[in-house]
Amino acid sequence: MTNDVTPPSPRRVFFDAILHPHRSLGRTGFRVLMGGVVLVSAVVGGAFWAMGAWPVTGFFGLDIVVLYWAFRANYRSARLYERVRLTDTDLTVQRVAWKKPERVWTFQPYWLRVSMDDPPRHESQVTLTSHGQSVTVGSFLSPDERLEFAKALNGALTTWRHAPCQPEPVG
Repeated sequence: MTNDVTPPSPRRVFFDAILHPHRSLGRTGFRVLMGGVVLVSAVVGGAFWAMGAWPVTGFFGLDIVVLYWAFRANYRSARLYERVRLTDTDLTVQRVAWKKPERVWTFQPYWLRVSMDDPPRHESQVTLTSHGQSVTVGSFLSPDERLEFAKALNGALTTWRHAPCQPEPVG
């Protein structure tokens, strides 16, 4: 008995980008910052304790807890990423965020339009539009990074549209 199943042909990848939000403070920097805050709070809180104003010391502990909670929330939001992938057959946008369902948009690249203000402004966004469907990509990037991404994606789409043996547009 023979198995006549042919393996799927490998798809050419014209563009593949994974976008992450920028976080300027790494783990070591966070530890140093928290250590400094704890040290300053302990010294100043100790001075208040010595003067008899011991209730103030609790507030110095509270600011440490609030600062730690804020950084944890910030690092949790940094787990967000977006992947934009252009292959022979489609352009896929995948958005993954912490504790949210993964979202995926698929576009037929022949009709896809990438729009972005040039020169970029702070509120400028990269928008992918095709057949009435649109999605904003890389909203967490800086304006210059968004413009660079839009230009790179437009270049890849141009290459895709002029590639040999391109499938006929659908729709």
